[in-house]
Amino acid sequence: MANKPTELSLIENEAQNGYMAYVRTHTAKLAQELGKKPLAFVLTLGCQQNESDSEKLRGMAAAMGYGITDNPKDAHLLIVNTCAIREHAEKRALSLVGQYKHIKTARPEAIIAVCGCMTAQPHRVESLKRSYPYVDILFGTSQLHRFPEFLAAKLRVGKRVLRSDEPEHTVAEDIPVIRESSYRAWVSVMYGCNNFCTYCIVPYVRGRERSRRKENIINEVKALVTEGYRDITLLGQNVNSYGKDLGADYDFADLLAELDKIEGDYLLHFMTSHPKDATRKLVDVMASGKRIAHHFHLPMQSGSDAVLKAMNRRYTFEKYIGIVDYIREKMPDATITSDIIVGFPEESEKDFEDTLNALRRARFDMIYSFIYSPRKGTPAAEMSQISKELQSERFDRLLAVQNEIALVANKPFEGKTVRVLCDGRSKNKEAAITGRTEGGKIVFFDGDDSHEGKFVNVKIERAETFALYGKIEK
Repeated sequence: MANKPTELSLIENEAQNGYMAYVRTHTAKLAQELGKKPLAFVLTLGCQQNESDSEKLRGMAAAMGYGITDNPKDAHLLIVNTCAIREHAEKRALSLVGQYKHIKTARPEAIIAVCGCMTAQPHRVESLKRSYPYVDILFGTSQLHRFPEFLAAKLRVGKRVLRSDEPEHTVAEDIPVIRESSYRAWVSVMYGCNNFCTYCIVPYVRGRERSRRKENIINEVKALVTEGYRDITLLGQNVNSYGKDLGADYDFADLLAELDKIEGDYLLHFMTSHPKDATRKLVDVMASGKRIAHHFHLPMQSGSDAVLKAMNRRYTFEKYIGIVDYIREKMPDATITSDIIVGFPEESEKDFEDTLNALRRARFDMIYSFIYSPRKGTPAAEMSQISKELQSERFDRLLAVQNEIALVANKPFEGKTVRVLCDGRSKNKEAAITGRTEGGKIVFFDGDDSHEGKFVNVKIERAETFALYGKIEK
């Protein structure tokens, strides 16, 4: 099959092992000079996939002899994992990279690496090469597994290693991982995207779809459950496309059903699901599963068929709402969340009203709403843009409608007891502890540090637009 991904085991690959050994020799010498282990700092910008990638970057850094720090000023290796979904994210990344120049000036031996989605865009790469000469290593998302090679090359030769223009069709397994949490975990089931929505940069920066083999995913999830992870989220730009590139005789619903058979006290989530590929079979598997969260994140983007066509989403609102209705039929308790883009090029007042009416019809528990941001190199960037003032005005109107819907959706929780996975200390002055329900709703309640990472039953006393408040049931 064309573009069938190449599978590579980082641990078993002799070349990569050689690069890691070379760096370990360097870090050992540096540790003797410093009197302590050199440190690595990884900054993550962007989505859950970037967070998952950063966990692998930390794992590789640790395997090469670095300690991990959350303070860039203490680091001898600084890695910036960038996002390109909106212009603001790119500007923030460039600003932060600019701030690290002072670290490089004070400590010339420090190495700065920039990776992630932004580095796959030629104009950003040229900017980094020209205006940020203190950046030592530059590589793209499909080359994550080659980081030890790039770091070894920098240490050996001393010159900059700029490899972001070499996209690969590789699925790398056995990459060391240092996870941010001991009870919530990300598991990538596939990489890349074939959809080419006209507003989206992802297919250009993360490449074509590449699925991991079923047995590798199952083994990873089994290991996580054994280690005590309670919440496991399966990741993919479009999880519904899982397996198509492998010519497999099963799909994402089958994979989810297989994972649900793993014994243990945990929940399976997944994101993101493209509506054009969301099937009744998937909903049926969720409804009959024992450990699959009744939470469906289904990005609508717009309620206007004209805008959806201009976005190349390949579904109508009628098809979309049919999926939502079926989810609610099979799982009346399901939490349904969505993404909405406001101010897409040429969006008329009628188009926007269609979106508001779609919100009222779909009754989402929560939405992630964004003002459209042109992405250079995408078709939508060449379309006729609407004013920022009109975008902002529509954004405010959208939030007003959705906030009212969300409050109505949360009110029935008052007086009910819900199962919550505790995330630990809260910044909310009204409650000491925070956690999330199976559907991802934020819950604030009284408790102590002993509850972190555990499921607790919380009786909800008050429901607000963005959170629930209650007390642990003894």
